[in-house]
Amino acid sequence: MTIKCISPIDGSVYAERPTLTRAEADAAVTRAKAAQADWAAKPLADRIALVEAGVAAVGAMNDEIVPEIAWQMGRPVRYGGEFGGFNERASYMASIAQEALAPIEVEDSDAFRRVIKRVPHGLVLVVAPWNYPYMTAINTVAPALIAGNAVMLKHASQTPLVGERMAKAFHSVGIPEDVFQNVFLDHQTTSDLIADRAFGFVNFTGSVSGGKAMEQAAAGTFTGIGLELGGKDPGYVMEDANLDAAVDTLIDGAMFNSGQCCCGIERIYVHESLFDAFVEKAVAIVKGYKLGNPLEQDTTIGPMAHVRFADEVRAQTAEAIAAGAKAHIDPADFPEDGGAYLMPQILTDVTHDMRVMREESFGPVVGIMPVKNDEEAIALMNDSDFGLTASLWTQDAARAEAIADRIETGTVFMNRADYLDPGLCWTGCKDTGRGGGLSVIGYHNLTRPKSYHLKKG
Repeated sequence: MTIKCISPIDGSVYAERPTLTRAEADAAVTRAKAAQADWAAKPLADRIALVEAGVAAVGAMNDEIVPEIAWQMGRPVRYGGEFGGFNERASYMASIAQEALAPIEVEDSDAFRRVIKRVPHGLVLVVAPWNYPYMTAINTVAPALIAGNAVMLKHASQTPLVGERMAKAFHSVGIPEDVFQNVFLDHQTTSDLIADRAFGFVNFTGSVSGGKAMEQAAAGTFTGIGLELGGKDPGYVMEDANLDAAVDTLIDGAMFNSGQCCCGIERIYVHESLFDAFVEKAVAIVKGYKLGNPLEQDTTIGPMAHVRFADEVRAQTAEAIAAGAKAHIDPADFPEDGGAYLMPQILTDVTHDMRVMREESFGPVVGIMPVKNDEEAIALMNDSDFGLTASLWTQDAARAEAIADRIETGTVFMNRADYLDPGLCWTGCKDTGRGGGLSVIGYHNLTRPKSYHLKKG
């Protein structure tokens, strides 16, 4: 089988790679497991230094990486790639590693030594998505390697060059080739490897259906799985909010990267006193965007990563309009060819009976609804199968925290949105998945506790 990256820029085949046969995949797993013991035996400080050097080597490639990202998934080059977040996340995880992985000393007396150590799972499979291909991968790759695991990275077929870049960078600084492997696997081989206990832990970021396939493959194996599967993240603008800041941030959160953000804003609830002003300002912002070739510096919104993704957003939008939603952006302002290039859209008069307010859109469309009070907003925010992030806008931090306590989600923001703080656990609930990355908890999920009860004498 061959993996093909069809570029959203022009529909051409940008990259093509053969997948591993099952025998080749088995051999790669065997090599990784053999190399892992020596890697784990290295001093933690040495592993940290090698990962930091590998991250810096990726940064040195950034001038080549930025246009590659545009060709693979459509993000405009004007935004400069992902190295800032890539480096921030890896550097933070490196900085807390000594403390996060430190043994828990219960007793060290003349009679007993009792301690809990954190030991690596062995081989970790990272299945990374295309939308932020470097940052989503490093979330797990860096702490997994630092913790002493070997890592196999299976990247999305839309972004096949990302894993190759990371492998080249990491190997160039001395991380052994068998300890970090970039692999091309089809879905069946991936499932078969998981079912045969090839991995000690699997981290998957992708669709709900993909997460179900991972869990089904792992059933009965007791393999640990971390899943981030999607979202329908809400924003709530209260009557005391800084309106300009709320509009700027929430609309950017809805439209940046053509709406293809894991924690992008997909539905907005605005106190009725601010609703009309919010919508007016939001429409003005979106009308200022330039849809076009992501290789051009003045393009602010590029194509979606694939035609089928754009078609799904078109379908949700058309269904909503047919059911009574009002579209505020004129298609004449954003000429498109019906392919991967998709105009942004703002909808009002929407309801939760519409797919655009219930199913993940993952594109440049957002529905905005007025609400009377906190109770109504909380009910609407929780009326979702997903739970990744929520964004609250108010001047009252105590009020925001009280509301946050009642929202079924993984992360709550106040007066910001669409950001991943590496010091906090990145996690979700409901159909968004389970587990947690980054922070101290990220290290705990990439290791297992091992207890030592040593009686002296």
